[in-house]
Amino acid sequence: MNKKNSKGINELVILLYRFSLPLAIFTLLRIIFYLMNQSLFPHVTATSFWNIICGGIRFDISALIYINSLFFILFLIPYPNKFTSKYRFVINAFYFIPNVIGIAANCIDIIYYRFILKRTTFDIIEGFKNEDNMGSLWSKFIVDYWYVTLIFVAFVAFFVFATLKVKPRVTPIKNKWLYSIFSLIMIAAVAGLSVAGIRGGFRHSTRPITLSNAAAYTNSPEESAIVLNTPFSIIRTIGKTNLKRLNFYTDSEVEKIYSPIHVADSVGVPNGKNVVIFIMESFSREFFGCFNRTLEGGTYKGYTPFLDSLAEHSLVFPNTFANGRKSIDAMPSVLTSIPSLSIPFIVSPYSSNSLDGLPRVLNSKGYSTAFFHGAPNGSMGFDGFAKIAGFQKYMGKTEYGNDADFDGIWGIWDDKFLQYYADEISDMKTPFMTALFSLSSHHPFKVPERFEGKFPKGKLPVEECIAYSDYSLKMFFEKARKQPWYNNTLFVITADHSSIPDHKEYETIVNSFAIPLIFYAPGDTTLKGVDYGLAQQIDIMPTIMTYLNINSPYCAYGNDLFNTSESERFILNYINGYQFMQGEHVLYFDGQNVTGVFNYKNDPELQNNLIGRYDYSKEESLMKAVIQQYNNRLIDNKLKAN
Repeated sequence: MNKKNSKGINELVILLYRFSLPLAIFTLLRIIFYLMNQSLFPHVTATSFWNIICGGIRFDISALIYINSLFFILFLIPYPNKFTSKYRFVINAFYFIPNVIGIAANCIDIIYYRFILKRTTFDIIEGFKNEDNMGSLWSKFIVDYWYVTLIFVAFVAFFVFATLKVKPRVTPIKNKWLYSIFSLIMIAAVAGLSVAGIRGGFRHSTRPITLSNAAAYTNSPEESAIVLNTPFSIIRTIGKTNLKRLNFYTDSEVEKIYSPIHVADSVGVPNGKNVVIFIMESFSREFFGCFNRTLEGGTYKGYTPFLDSLAEHSLVFPNTFANGRKSIDAMPSVLTSIPSLSIPFIVSPYSSNSLDGLPRVLNSKGYSTAFFHGAPNGSMGFDGFAKIAGFQKYMGKTEYGNDADFDGIWGIWDDKFLQYYADEISDMKTPFMTALFSLSSHHPFKVPERFEGKFPKGKLPVEECIAYSDYSLKMFFEKARKQPWYNNTLFVITADHSSIPDHKEYETIVNSFAIPLIFYAPGDTTLKGVDYGLAQQIDIMPTIMTYLNINSPYCAYGNDLFNTSESERFILNYINGYQFMQGEHVLYFDGQNVTGVFNYKNDPELQNNLIGRYDYSKEESLMKAVIQQYNNRLIDNKLKAN
């Protein structure tokens, strides 16, 4: 044995040390993750947090085994001089690079969790693959959230220092053949332990743990995000783009409980109304004064003075919820009545299915259709899905044609692009159906320099941007109301998803999906009032179809809000499991079992689980039927009525 190898600590001890080091860092980052997002986890107690930490270690072990698998092999390879040669550089590279990436991923989610309310998964990464502004976004993230950058740098510096401080030496076995046999035995032993670590236990019946297993260590569904770590969430969702066929009910049974096929009662003639849909980026219901009359003791004014005034002349739904937490979830939900549940529909293999989207159905009725988004063409895959949904035209940054109005990161400033929108639809053949997805109310939360100081800043950076985009809408309507098509148009205003909460009332898991829904028809005096029943994004398409008097059958997973009683409406969305609302109750479903039932109206913080004290069989039956129809129809490409 080379004398140079006699110094240092035995390689097996070092291997354990090198595994324990990132394990400790992941645990510390979990604590920081909780502390910096504490308001979003109101039910955590000292006892429950200890359970979360202990459960989290199980997921950290699994993630670190995935991350360090190649390092284990290289470290234990039967080569006696591996720690004194250039080979050591290779070993260290396969150790440092994956673990530093893992640390970075956990640090990023300290902030990003506030926007999507779950750990980052692979589908989220897929959603950004078409963005050409990632360099600018990362730069802004590093600067704006400098304290997280410092946390990352500090942990990486400690990690590298602590690793290199302790030198390994090979196990002192002089005979190289015996050493080779010993190394192979150690590789086999580590492999066995790794399998157990990935599976989460030693029992042969134990399957590899996945995201849903985190709920076992929590009191409330949202706490699963603390238990999990980001590398685990990404790794365990790679390739998870296929749905599983469900058989809660037979085909005939499920059709009786719930069917997404809508057959209109009306036999009248379509009224030829134009349709303009606004999907406003991050416009939480919380930011509206008209939906929060009692907030801050009745003094809250919000950040949407124009939309508040418009709501007074509209039909509004104060209890509306998004079907997803990301921008890519909204477009299918709003425009095709297809929610994004366990996987985002846009990036799933089912996004190319034939479907009865609102623009496609209206095309067949003689409508002109176009989708508008001021970002670079290809952003978020919106242009591709616009074609799938049936839009005849896509109008983006390229079509706008003036980079002087580019915000430098996301796209054309809202006030400029909405003026362009008004001009373009004025040139379209009527009747028309258009949709616009805004973008300025997005990180890094800037407004054009010419508007600096014009809008209230609020406690959150996004609130100034909300006020700016609301002003942009005001300018759009001022131009639009002068056009001949204006009084024959139905305007629908909603949001893609909610945003970071500013008030305790919106820190609940239910209200983390709360968004506005406004139907405004200036030429229709009957479309006014307040409907306090449940509403969701996927209800928009069937409601518009009824309003337009379109009697063609179509497939849509939402309800017609004009013809569905409040007791029959439901809300369905997904955060590491299904959240289903009907009436006053919300159910949490992991795909096999109902794990929680709460009266969200009387118990908004969801502290009293009613399992065993409330008969939720009716809600459970409908929920399972909807999910089964969703999975099986996507798998079988049955998203059309005929």
